[in-house]
Amino acid sequence: MPFRIALSGLNAAQSDLNVTANNIANTQTNGFKGSRTEFADLFAVSLQGTSNNASGNGVRVAAVTQQFAQGNIEFTDSNLDLAISGQGMFILSDSGALSYSRAGAFQMNRDGYVVTSNQQRLQVYPPLNGGGFNTGGLSDLRLVSTDSAPSATANVEYVLNLPGNAAVPPIAFNANDPNSFNQATSLTLFDSLGATHTGTMYFSKTAVANQWEARLFIDGNDTGAVQTLQYSNSGVLQTPVGGQLPFPTFNVTTGAAPMNITVDLARSTQFGSNFAVNSVSQDGYTTGRLIGIDIDETGIVQARFTNGNSQPLGQVAIANFSNPQGLQQLGNTQWAETFSSGQALRGQAGNSGFGLVQSGALEGANVDVTEQLVQMITAQRNFQANAQMISTADSITQTIINLR
Repeated sequence: MPFRIALSGLNAAQSDLNVTANNIANTQTNGFKGSRTEFADLFAVSLQGTSNNASGNGVRVAAVTQQFAQGNIEFTDSNLDLAISGQGMFILSDSGALSYSRAGAFQMNRDGYVVTSNQQRLQVYPPLNGGGFNTGGLSDLRLVSTDSAPSATANVEYVLNLPGNAAVPPIAFNANDPNSFNQATSLTLFDSLGATHTGTMYFSKTAVANQWEARLFIDGNDTGAVQTLQYSNSGVLQTPVGGQLPFPTFNVTTGAAPMNITVDLARSTQFGSNFAVNSVSQDGYTTGRLIGIDIDETGIVQARFTNGNSQPLGQVAIANFSNPQGLQQLGNTQWAETFSSGQALRGQAGNSGFGLVQSGALEGANVDVTEQLVQMITAQRNFQANAQMISTADSITQTIINLR
């Protein structure tokens, strides 16, 4: 009997050493979760429910459970490296088969998809046309490689001052004669194909007190309208109300759609004796090339382009489980859903029950090497003690056999 009891102790100690060795071996594995060996004693129980052997029948390994405590966050130079600070797991797809992981060392493959080293694709909530994300569905995260579409200029805003003591030009307006207008200022405009055009605003004082005429030329061509500006005797714009100057449609020669431009002069003034353009802005932009990817703490992935535009590509999907220890280990720091783990509860980073996403960082293994070395010594002592028990039982057996 002592042989079998001691043998069960040897097997249990060996399992404990195996688990400890695996923990130590994976101390540098991103997203690795250490395991713990749990033991249970053995008793032979009769049909009446009472033990037939009060001394017990040994020990067995009841379970090897994963410990899903947070690992240390280590920062990297790649913004595709992701770490979750708090609860939750990344969702990965392998041709539709879903798995879950805390290891966020992602990269872009040749088709532009964000994948793991095993080519499993990171899952996100796809963007909606009207803004926001479709949290009811999953899609592969793909980084766009095409250019960002241009947008035609529709609105221009000037913050400027016209000189209150300006004289009326002596001759009729002529864009080629600076004596026929008081002031001029230029800016760059964009058509629907992203081509650039030079827009020039001309301002001419009229014979009416505090009144000006404004004209818009595009590429040296008159848009065909004269806008009247009327200021109060305190220099505040009165007409047009709201300061909006809608100019007629202008046809360009690039093959783009006609340009319809409204100039906002609501914040213009007529003070002092100096002409000053304090700021000018317009809402158009040309074609843009992809220059970078930004991922914020809620997992929203944005593509940045050279034209200053940005485009949402998706929001990283996060999953949680009511019983993470019930997940099935698949290797490569990945797990699969099981009946014991419960169904995956999907959510968004930052929401209740879900952690935040850290871009440019990786979660390290949650293994404490010092603790594991102490556990190794303990398991070794248990193994040696059970081996000594077998040696003692063998000596007793030999003594009985040698009786004459």
